[in-house]
Amino acid sequence: MEHSEHTEPRAPGLIGSLSGLVKNALRLVLSRLELALAELSEARDHLIRLAVLFALSILAAWFAIAFGTATLVFLLWDALGWKILLILAVVFVVIAYLLVKAAMAKVRNGSLALPATMAELKADRDMLL
Repeated sequence: MEHSEHTEPRAPGLIGSLSGLVKNALRLVLSRLELALAELSEARDHLIRLAVLFALSILAAWFAIAFGTATLVFLLWDALGWKILLILAVVFVVIAYLLVKAAMAKVRNGSLALPATMAELKADRDMLL
């Protein structure tokens, strides 16, 4: 009997199938990790820009508040006396409360989430389960 060199490829066994499954799972995990890292890098860049803009706007707001308050106190001191200080304090407390409330709403609506990564992970979970 002659042994032919062109034999039909055998179907992979259990070990071959498990090996293929592990390779595919690792590729899937690596691709999701790369996506998450790309999104985190993008989010980091946005946070840095946001922090710089926020710091500059806070500085400008402090100057505006200081000069505006000094002007109001100077103009209204004769008419209201110390009461103008109390009125301004109440106004600033209300403004601060509204700003904190707006910032908390932004955080709660998921602005800092990773939407593409989370959607892909959910799709992967749904496919596997």
